[in-house]
Amino acid sequence: MFQSKIAGIGHYVPSKVVSNEALTRVMDTTDEWIQERTGIQNRRYGTKHEETTATMGAAAARIACERAGTSPEEIDFIIFATLSPDYYFPGCGVLMQRELGITHKEVGALDIRNQCSGFIYALSIADQFVKTGMYKNVLVVGSEMHSMGLDFSTRGRNVTVIFGDGAGAAVVQPTNEPNKGILTTKLHADGTYAEKLAFINPGCHGGYHAAKSGDTTNFGYPDPSVFGEMFITPRMIQEGMYYPNMDGQFVFKLAVQKFPEVIHEALLSAGLQVSDIDMLIPHQANLRISQFVQKQLKLRDDQVWNNIQRFGNTTAASIPIALSEAWEAGKIQAGNLVCLAAFGSGFTWASALIRW
Repeated sequence: MFQSKIAGIGHYVPSKVVSNEALTRVMDTTDEWIQERTGIQNRRYGTKHEETTATMGAAAARIACERAGTSPEEIDFIIFATLSPDYYFPGCGVLMQRELGITHKEVGALDIRNQCSGFIYALSIADQFVKTGMYKNVLVVGSEMHSMGLDFSTRGRNVTVIFGDGAGAAVVQPTNEPNKGILTTKLHADGTYAEKLAFINPGCHGGYHAAKSGDTTNFGYPDPSVFGEMFITPRMIQEGMYYPNMDGQFVFKLAVQKFPEVIHEALLSAGLQVSDIDMLIPHQANLRISQFVQKQLKLRDDQVWNNIQRFGNTTAASIPIALSEAWEAGKIQAGNLVCLAAFGSGFTWASALIRW
């Protein structure tokens, strides 16, 4: 079996910068309130009719291919992670393939729906494909266009202030160099509290989960007689039931528990210690979470890359954007041990160790 490595990394963020101050004009919030709770100062929003989740993914992919010394024409397989696809179906993988102009190759395209953990899940799959020799150039993309589906009112501020748009990509290739490349990936999930962070409507659940649990609060179905309603209803539109919801305190408490756990699990599996980490790239969910994890692991500021202050939470795109930025800044050098870690909706959490 081969080892697999990230041969090239790239990212793309839209040019439109949206400050906390800009959000105060459409909802009851303040710059101080947002920064105190999330650490976010700005985020990027894509341009309607010009940018989509798939086009941003393609932009990042072109950069990753160039840095890997390859071209989109040489890609064998596509893995695309997002929670904000261009369409409900088909997935963004085929749309980005079309955007890259490689539809004639008929390469396979796999779409990953693991939200904040999506890029690491996708990287793990690419790792297996390359290790077995099935593919030689796997394109792994995380891309999000959150701004097209947020509630820009006081009602939705707890969620809306957090998220931004952007994309990151990596080309995964085989390597024969000893002790180099992706050393291990660890993937976990627990759906017990799935509705604590979810985009429930529109959907095809018909109220099943709410009826089963007896808790209709998060579903917008207080009346059991409407459990069988269609995919989209006038009521959903009238009452704004088609926006994401989040129990922030619950998510925070679980995240600060699972982040260190999954990092230690990866290190133990590889026979390494926290002191061996040269760069930790955490999912950019909340600066307070990243700082808590850094403190728990006793890592220095120069050993952790955070960019949520400038980009907000870009979900599946956050790790590849941060990884690309850190590499561009010269903070990741050949031979460095890089740790990726994520926690998000599902709930899912994951980690990866990479010898650069």
